[in-house]
Amino acid sequence: MSEGDGVEKSAPEVRAAVRARVGQVRGEILALSRRIHAHPETAFEEHRAAKWCADVLRGHGFAVTAPAYGLGTAFAATVGDGPVTVALACEYDSLPGMGHACGHHLIAGAGVGAALGLAPFADALGLTVRVLGTPAEERGAGKQLLLDAGAFEGVDAAMMIHPGPFELTDFRSFAMGSLEVTYRGKSAHAAMNPQDGRNAADALTVAQVALGLLRQHLPGDWKVHGITTEAGTALNAVPDLARAAYALRTPTVAELGALRARVEDCFRAGALATGCGIDLVQPSPDYLDFRTDPELAALWAANARELGRPEPLVRGPFASTDMGNVSHVVPSIHPMLDIGSGTSSPHQPEFTAAGAAPAAERAMLEGAVGLAWTAADFAVSRRA
Repeated sequence: MSEGDGVEKSAPEVRAAVRARVGQVRGEILALSRRIHAHPETAFEEHRAAKWCADVLRGHGFAVTAPAYGLGTAFAATVGDGPVTVALACEYDSLPGMGHACGHHLIAGAGVGAALGLAPFADALGLTVRVLGTPAEERGAGKQLLLDAGAFEGVDAAMMIHPGPFELTDFRSFAMGSLEVTYRGKSAHAAMNPQDGRNAADALTVAQVALGLLRQHLPGDWKVHGITTEAGTALNAVPDLARAAYALRTPTVAELGALRARVEDCFRAGALATGCGIDLVQPSPDYLDFRTDPELAALWAANARELGRPEPLVRGPFASTDMGNVSHVVPSIHPMLDIGSGTSSPHQPEFTAAGAAPAAERAMLEGAVGLAWTAADFAVSRRA
């Protein structure tokens, strides 16, 4: 039996009505997605995107709380009063300097679209539809903050789609930890009295060399990468301040602590070698590895096939998401939809442009229908 065969689907007339409803609001979904794409906002700054999503839902009779759960750019919108609660996650933060190079405008559009498709039928299906505006996926682990604040309490299933260069049903992700390092040295004239200085930029260089040597001794699926954010301001002055931001990835969260300990030792080596002070900070909660729920995945796969989506690939982890944190608490899916981006992938400028193309918008609308059908099918399965 192939994935998705034999699953119980919602009634054909309901499925047709849901699809028709998404078609009726197609213009609003496209306008919302295009507006977010044209006005990118980075993590925790998504004030316009959150408001635009909330306004659309409010205009269709959803009960909206905005802001919500102590986050200024989060919102919660509900419709229906059924015993089965499905959460649809909307992301909308962008990447600094690249705009929506991860396609979160399409995620928001698909989530809102699915909710609008379900709204007229929620009570008949026994559903409570909860739409959550989830800020700060790119950095900050916004969904973990929402989990801590109770946003997913009482939720029976959580789901979203993600655009990509290929199709996936069983999405897998790395666990990811964040690390910021600050070196504090002593400034001096680079020619007159460099011996009086303590070079913070050199401390970072030593650490980066140590990290390069460490990589030989790490498992192949452990990742360490980052950027220098500050390393001096004048070429004729010994830098007294240097900063860097790094990400650490492992297949599971259980391995993350061991990698963090070794990486932090490399940074401490830089301080020791140069006589600089050091501050090590974890700026956001860890991102947990994503765990696809088999039942929800089977429902999604059947619906994606009915929609004529490409056959999904099977592949190991290649990215990280704070939806992984949700999946450790609530049964979840995070399928990836091929938006026809060719050789470009998320976090490339070319993907920003691909996210506004007709193929991407078609995938978003099909994603909205697929999510709505999957939520409806899940509600039917709970009544069995």
